[in-house]
Amino acid sequence: MIKRTIFFPLLAVLLILGSCSKDDESPTPEPEPKIETPQPTALDLNDFDNGAGVMMQAFYWDVEPRHEWWDILSEKVEGWADAGINRMWLPVATKGQSGGYSMGYDVSDYFDFGDLYQHGTTETRFGSREELENLIDVSHQHGVEVIADIVINHNSGGGEEYNPYRGENTYTLFDEDHGNASGMFNRDYENFYPNSTSNWYDNSLFYPETNLDHHQEYVQNWLWKNENSVAKYYMNVMGFDGWRFDYVKGFEPWVIKEWLDEVGGFSVGENWDGYSPNLEAWVEETGSGAFDFATFYKLDEAFDRHDDLTIFNDEMLWKTHPDKAVTFTANHDTEKDSNEDNYISYDNKMKAYSFILTHPGYPTIFYSDYENEEFKEKLNKLMLIHNTIATGEVEVLYVDNDEYVMKRSGNATNPGLILYINTGINAKRRSVESNWNSNFVMDYSENTNYIAKTDETGSVMLEGPANGYAVYSIMEDGE
Repeated sequence: MIKRTIFFPLLAVLLILGSCSKDDESPTPEPEPKIETPQPTALDLNDFDNGAGVMMQAFYWDVEPRHEWWDILSEKVEGWADAGINRMWLPVATKGQSGGYSMGYDVSDYFDFGDLYQHGTTETRFGSREELENLIDVSHQHGVEVIADIVINHNSGGGEEYNPYRGENTYTLFDEDHGNASGMFNRDYENFYPNSTSNWYDNSLFYPETNLDHHQEYVQNWLWKNENSVAKYYMNVMGFDGWRFDYVKGFEPWVIKEWLDEVGGFSVGENWDGYSPNLEAWVEETGSGAFDFATFYKLDEAFDRHDDLTIFNDEMLWKTHPDKAVTFTANHDTEKDSNEDNYISYDNKMKAYSFILTHPGYPTIFYSDYENEEFKEKLNKLMLIHNTIATGEVEVLYVDNDEYVMKRSGNATNPGLILYINTGINAKRRSVESNWNSNFVMDYSENTNYIAKTDETGSVMLEGPANGYAVYSIMEDGE
C-alpha cells in the first residue's frame, strides 16, 4: 500500500453571474446572488495502487564514513518505504581483498559478512555482520526486500600458488589462511579457468586467472546447490530476498537460470549492453530481469549527446519485456566514471527520471540522487505517480527533437497519465488526444500550475514547462 501523501493546492474555477438594468429610471434591483461553480480538486493519488514499486540502489562508489554504512541505511529505510520504495539493493556485503576499504567487488570470502578478521579488518567497509542483520530486519519490518549484490565470476585476495595450466604463479589459493577465513568454499587453481577439465579461458575478462569454472560440480555445489551454498546461506541464514548479479558477461546465462531454479527470489543482472536485442535474448535464457542499459543510453543520447527526443522511438528492453526491464538513470559505475558515454548530466537527470517513472519497467533510484535536496521531493512526487497512476498501455502522442508527449491509458478504475517532456528554453503547448472526456486536468508533478479541460472527445491543450516535464491526469469534479 502506498503510504506517502502529497497535498496539492486547491484549484478553483469561478463563474460569477450578475445583471443590471437598462432603464435608469427603474428601481435598482436586488443584486443577484453570486453563484460559484463547483471547484475541481486534485485527486488523492493514495487512493490508487497499481501494485508497482521502486528499487533504491542504496550506495555509491566509496561510501563514507567507513564501517557505518549499514547503520546509516537502517535510519533511512522507514522514510524510503513511506516514499514508495519496496526493494533496496545493497553493495557486496562480504569481505573483499581490500579489507576495510573494499566495496566488495574484489570478493574474497563469500561467508565473511564482517565477523572474521582477515585482510586487515574484521568489519567490512560497511560495518559488522550484526549491523547488517539489523538492517535486513528493519527493512523487512517496513515491507522492503533486501537485494544482495553477488559477484560469482572473479575472485580476489587468495594466496599465491603455482598454476601449471597457466605456467605461472596465480593468487588462486583460498583457504582459512589465505583470504577465506570462514573455511567454506575453499578454492585453488583447479576451480578456475583453465584447469584439468577445461582449457578454455578469456583473458579479456576481469581477473581472468580467477574466473570461476561454473561447469565444475564442486563450484556449483558451493554457489547454489548445497544447503550451505552461497545462495541458500544468503537467503535462509542472512535473510536476503533476491539478487543483483554482477558482470554477467563473465559466465554463461545457464548459471543464473540454475541458480534461480534452485533458490528463486527477485533477480536482476548487470549485462552492460546498450543493444536491446542482446538484453532480450539474455533475459529469455536466464529468466532473470536485467538492467535496461538500452534505455539508459537512449536517455543519455536524447538529452545530452544528440538533443533529439525522437531517439525514444528506438528499441529498449521495457518495450518488449516490461516485466524484466529494470530501468535506471545512474548507478555507482556511471557516476564514478562520469563521462559523456556513461553519464546523464545533472541538468537532465530529473527529465530522465520522469521518463523511467512513468513508463513500464521497474525503476531504480540512485542513492546520491535521492539524497540530493534539489531532487528529493521531485523524486517523491514521481515515485507516488509511478506507484499509482502510471498504468495502462503506452501511446506516444507526439514526438520531435525537443518535445515528447506520452500517454498511459489507465483502466476502468485508474485514470492513467500523460507525460509531457519539453527540452526547449520556453514553455510550449500542444493539443493532444486523451482518454478523458470533459475533465479538468492538472500536472501532478507540480512543475506547472497550468490547468486545462478536455472537450467531449478528449482533446486537450497541454503545457510542457521550459526545459522540464509535467505529468497530467484528471481532477476530481467539485461538489
